[in-house]
Amino acid sequence: MMDDIENEGGGVGVMIMEDGKDLERNISSVSDSGGFREPLLISKSRVNNTSQIAIIGANVCPIESLDYEIVENDLFKQDWRSRKKVQIFQYIFLKWTLVLLIGLSTGLVGFFLNIAVENIAGFKLLLASDLMLQNKYLRAFAAFAGCNMVLATCAAILCAYVAPAAAGSGIPEVKAYLNGVDAHSILAPSTLFVKIIGSALGVSAGFVVGKEGPMVHTGACIANLLGQGGSRKYHLTWKWLKYFKNDRDRRDLITCGAAAGVAAAFRAPVGGVLFALEEVASWWRSALLWRTFFTTAVVVMVLRSCIQFCRSGKCGLFGQGGLIMYDVNSGVPNYNTVDVLAVLSIGVLGGLLGSLYNFLVDKVLRTYSIINERGPAFKVLLVIIISVLSSLCSYGLPWFASCTPCPVGLEEKCPTVGRSGNYKNFQCPAGHYNDLASLFMNTNDDAIRNLFSSDNSSEFHISSLFVFFIGVYCLGVITYGIAIPSGLFIPVILAGASYGRFVGTILGSVSNLNNGLFALLGAASFLGGTMRMTVSLCVILLELTNNLLMLPLVMLVLLVSKTVADSFNKGVYDQIVKMKGLPYLEAHAEPYMRQLVAGDVCSGPLVTFSGVEKVGSIVHALKFTRHNGFPVIDSPPFSDAPEFCGLVLRSHLLVLLKGKKFTKLSVLSGSSILRSFHAFDFAKPGSGKGLKFEDLSFSHEEMEMYVDLHPITNTSPYTVVETMSLAKAAILFRQLGLRHLCVVPKTTGRDPIVGILTRHDFMPEHIKGLYPHLVRHK
Repeated sequence: MMDDIENEGGGVGVMIMEDGKDLERNISSVSDSGGFREPLLISKSRVNNTSQIAIIGANVCPIESLDYEIVENDLFKQDWRSRKKVQIFQYIFLKWTLVLLIGLSTGLVGFFLNIAVENIAGFKLLLASDLMLQNKYLRAFAAFAGCNMVLATCAAILCAYVAPAAAGSGIPEVKAYLNGVDAHSILAPSTLFVKIIGSALGVSAGFVVGKEGPMVHTGACIANLLGQGGSRKYHLTWKWLKYFKNDRDRRDLITCGAAAGVAAAFRAPVGGVLFALEEVASWWRSALLWRTFFTTAVVVMVLRSCIQFCRSGKCGLFGQGGLIMYDVNSGVPNYNTVDVLAVLSIGVLGGLLGSLYNFLVDKVLRTYSIINERGPAFKVLLVIIISVLSSLCSYGLPWFASCTPCPVGLEEKCPTVGRSGNYKNFQCPAGHYNDLASLFMNTNDDAIRNLFSSDNSSEFHISSLFVFFIGVYCLGVITYGIAIPSGLFIPVILAGASYGRFVGTILGSVSNLNNGLFALLGAASFLGGTMRMTVSLCVILLELTNNLLMLPLVMLVLLVSKTVADSFNKGVYDQIVKMKGLPYLEAHAEPYMRQLVAGDVCSGPLVTFSGVEKVGSIVHALKFTRHNGFPVIDSPPFSDAPEFCGLVLRSHLLVLLKGKKFTKLSVLSGSSILRSFHAFDFAKPGSGKGLKFEDLSFSHEEMEMYVDLHPITNTSPYTVVETMSLAKAAILFRQLGLRHLCVVPKTTGRDPIVGILTRHDFMPEHIKGLYPHLVRHK
């Protein structure tokens, strides 16, 4: 409860982000008379040379930082002191209500995606199967490939023309946002719409992609939409909602949304919480853990209720197995020395294959970015090409597999007629099945169930498992990066399970573990080798398979695969974040930062304001700079000597100037400003655009007047001394979730502030530009 009340201090709506394109450049200087003391340092301008290279094309987007810091100015203090207990209760109650709505909404969206994929893909596969049973093989391929192409084209058009940010997994963008990076449109309502529809179409189109990564992005978009703090456009101006007009509360809600997405994708509530903690969140606390756990619990309750409803047969082709849940084995796994050695080998193999996978994905994405730069039409064309190639592989490769007689004593029908089941007839005669078609001519979820199945250890030939692994591995590499929402979990699980079962088939009688358990361990090893997660992946896999007895082996294989893969490159999501040019701050400082101090990267001069500043000086500074924060310095007669008063934000200045509470003389007028404004007037706008400099206009007489900046100045910004090591400052900056870190001088007799460190100042590209001999890129 106390944690909620403390956080509520950030909920009064005074944490504002610059409306302009803040690339976190350093700050320049303005004199008290309204003119620049000296020219801006063009040679050291903090232009962010990196840009958000979208996975579906190199789009240059504005990159801003988020304001997680509580701005403690006079308006905030006045509002906080006037808060009553009932208002604090309103805030806490509404926050829990929003968390509940996030869980409900994400659960329903996850259920909708499963129904859509199972029915759309099921209709397509049934159509192709019926034609093949009539020996119309060419027509069956035309129907199969044609359906895939139509679905893929629809998904590509949505991503290329409506919401380019919806392409790809979305996990790197959510990870960057929770690190403090606000890239363009990554959580917009249009992105949410295209993500949901595009995921259903893309997965149904037969691509080797999953809906699990997009579900994380979808959950975050839902949380962002619910946490907007109301909207004037849609007349949602309820006073309670205003508490959430800040980045601090939105961050908490989006973290809950990301966890809810994992829970909805895998029906893994604890795994969702751990995924948010281990992979996407850069900032965590105990109250957030409790809320996230509550959200994932709601998601799972919604999904289970929907499963019960669908068991009555009211969901079309969506049956009991529609939601991902792989029951690997109900028996007790006993393993010997050979099994442990095999598990270690699978871990090493997963690490090697995972690092190679990440390397190839990186190369393919860079190639696709060159193609997609040519325009949306080329993005759609690339999707069509990959769709045709995927259809050729899925339909063509099973022709090279031999027909296998159906085993005796099976409970299910063999060969399977239709979509579901392990034994696909394909082109085989009666009483036989095509094991490779059971993997390729199926939904990805059903293919994983078949690989994890332990009912028949000789169901798949070694050659079929090898061919399927090669096909899925290559298709997964070339598919991720095209203009459709696509997740990496399912391709990686498919490839890992296939080579895991391959190893289990080779060992045969010398192993005590069945092939289904080896498939699970292979999937775990490949997941660890590509994504480099341990705890969350372990729990997700155990929740997926209902087999807690496999915990020691899953832990072992994840640790080995991650250790091996880390020797070669970074995790796939970290690579994509870097490739997109998102200024992500790592949890650790780079070694070269220990050779520098904070003052080394603060290039000046500074744009500073007096406590009572001339309107013309402020307008001039706002017009010719895009900086988000400006230091405020009190000088005589307001103080005995120049004194650093605090930091004022651009968006606060815009609101203050629009109110035009000016004075003809340079005098303190804070009391009248406090009476004229409320803290909510300075709240951060939602997804709609806030106040811009172009919206303001002033007469010549007003430009010569003065305005008191003290009421809106953050009097307690985070500061460090100029001699602090840059490494220490970087860790402080990230752990506190800052946007500005003020650097003050070590000695007296100088200006009261040396400079301001922003996110861009800690980027290797910037430091390399200043000190090229220090930074060595790996």
